[in-house]
Amino acid sequence: MEEFLWVEKYRPTDVQSCILPNQLKSTLSEFVSSGDIPNVTFSGKPGCGKTTAAKAMLDELGLTYMMINGSEESGIDVLRTKIKNFASTVSLHGGRKYLILDEADYLNPQSTQPALRGFIEEFSANCGFILTCNYVNRIIPALISRCPTYDFAIPKDEEKTLQGEFFLRALNILKQENVEYEKRAVVSLVQKHFPDWRRVLNELQRYSVSGNIDAGILVNIQSDNIKELMGHMKRKEFTDVRKWVVNNLDNDPVRLFRSLYDSLYDCMDGSTIPHVVVILGEYQYKAAFVADQEINTLACLTEIMARGKFK
Repeated sequence: MEEFLWVEKYRPTDVQSCILPNQLKSTLSEFVSSGDIPNVTFSGKPGCGKTTAAKAMLDELGLTYMMINGSEESGIDVLRTKIKNFASTVSLHGGRKYLILDEADYLNPQSTQPALRGFIEEFSANCGFILTCNYVNRIIPALISRCPTYDFAIPKDEEKTLQGEFFLRALNILKQENVEYEKRAVVSLVQKHFPDWRRVLNELQRYSVSGNIDAGILVNIQSDNIKELMGHMKRKEFTDVRKWVVNNLDNDPVRLFRSLYDSLYDCMDGSTIPHVVVILGEYQYKAAFVADQEINTLACLTEIMARGKFK
C-alpha cells in the first residue's frame, strides 16, 4: 500500500533533500557527517517533516531501524516485547540500531513513558532512540533529559522560502505523475496547510484521480474532510477521529463547529440532531477560552459518537 502513497513514494532519503529550516538542517547534517546520531526528540506540528528527517538520517548512513507508532501501540507489554526483540541484538551491518518512536507524546506519562526511559538505559549499547512528538510538554522530563529536543518550528523569516521550495517540489511530483494543474490551486493548498507538507501531498494525490488539479478542488476540500470525519464517527473509530482532529487543527474552531452543524441532516438521524446541536453549542462556547483546542474538539466529537445516532 505504501508504495502507492505519494508521501512515501517521494519521501526524501537524505537530509539535504528535506525541506527544513536552515539551522535545523545544518544540525542534522552534522549528525550524519559524524556517523553517530544521538538519542533525540523531534518536536513540531503534524506533517512538518519530523519522521521524514529521522528516516533520512538513518537511510543516508545505511543504518538498521524500526518504527513504532505511539498512538497505535501504546501498551507497555507491546512496547517492551517489540523493543526488546529489536534492540537486544546487534545489527547485521554493524553499529547501532535505531528505534523511531513516532507520536511519543501519546504514550501514557504515568506508566508507558517511564518504562520507555528504562528501555533507553537498558539497550543503550545496541540501540539509539529517536522520538517524535507534536507537543513536547507531554513528554516527561526524564525522557527529555535522555533524548534532547530539536524544534521543527519554522522561523518567520524562512516561511516564504520554504513554502516556495515545497511548491516547486509539488509541481515536480505532479509532472512525474502526469497530472495537469493550475499553479494557483497548488499555491493555495501549500499556503492553506503550511507547514503540513504531508497533508498537502495527500490532498494533491486525492484530487489527482481526475487528472487535473484546478481551483475547483479548493471548494470541495472542506466538505470532503467533514464527510471523512463523520464516517469515522459513525464507525466509532476513535483513533482515526483523533488523527483527523490533529490534522485539522489549523482550521478555525468556530468554522469547524459550523461545518459539523451544517452536515448534521446529511449524516445523522433526525431524532438525535437537537441533542447534538446542544453538544456543539457547549463545546463551541468552550473553544473561546480553553487552553488545548485539540482536547476540546476531540471531547466534543467523542460525546457525539457516544450519544448520537448516525444514518
